[in-house]
Amino acid sequence: GAGAMVVAGGTFVHGLEVRGLLAETVALVDISRLELRGISASSDGGVVLKALTTLAAVGEAPLISKNPAFGCIGDALRYPPRQILNVGTVGGCVAAAAPLYDLPAAFLALDGQVQTSLAGSQRTIPLNDFFIGLFESALQRGEIITAIELPAPAARTASAFLKLETNANDLSILNVAVRLTLDQAGKCADCRVILGGGVGETYVRATSVEAALRGQAAGEASFAAAAAAVVADFEAVEDHRASAAYRRHIAQVYVRRTLATA
Repeated sequence: GAGAMVVAGGTFVHGLEVRGLLAETVALVDISRLELRGISASSDGGVVLKALTTLAAVGEAPLISKNPAFGCIGDALRYPPRQILNVGTVGGCVAAAAPLYDLPAAFLALDGQVQTSLAGSQRTIPLNDFFIGLFESALQRGEIITAIELPAPAARTASAFLKLETNANDLSILNVAVRLTLDQAGKCADCRVILGGGVGETYVRATSVEAALRGQAAGEASFAAAAAAVVADFEAVEDHRASAAYRRHIAQVYVRRTLATA
């Protein structure tokens, strides 16, 4: 009922408790023994990550690590400490709906979808529609994530992720995930730019950056021009990690760097 909370790896339980968000929770329902682990190729050439797969297993999977299109996932998994990688799960990371987390930004850049189960019925939710607010998602009570599905990437696609943090293993001041597809002439045929960290109560898709980049030859000049447009895409948050002005400035720097990395 209303007093229960599902946990997988359980790495975010303390984070919720110290924020006073578990005052009405009287029971934790541990789903870690459900058979929801593994990584496989989907019929269309994409990848399916079952919800209880650990972050470490995702980073080590050849389907992820050997495909440049999924490079942003490996990049995002360079930041958490080994203890979190070994215990945290992909489903729990997404279900937390915490925009300070890194991996969901990468999944958003890859147009990922969430597969869920509730009382025997399944549904698929695009990640663009999954995150509603800070610690709020589209999951209904009793509904759990069973998998994250990443569609097959287009040819000549690569992705990257960068994070700015105050010190090792800290939550992000800002993070950026980018997916970039070039045509045969080296121009941007498609792209996706996602911001996380202190940019609001949920992740932000930088549509102004994407619009400025499409059709342009990939290179430092086009990346810098497109990155400058990011200030129109979000209202920077001011907190103990950084001022709003600093976040607006560093967003331009990190979008440009992440595009260049991809």
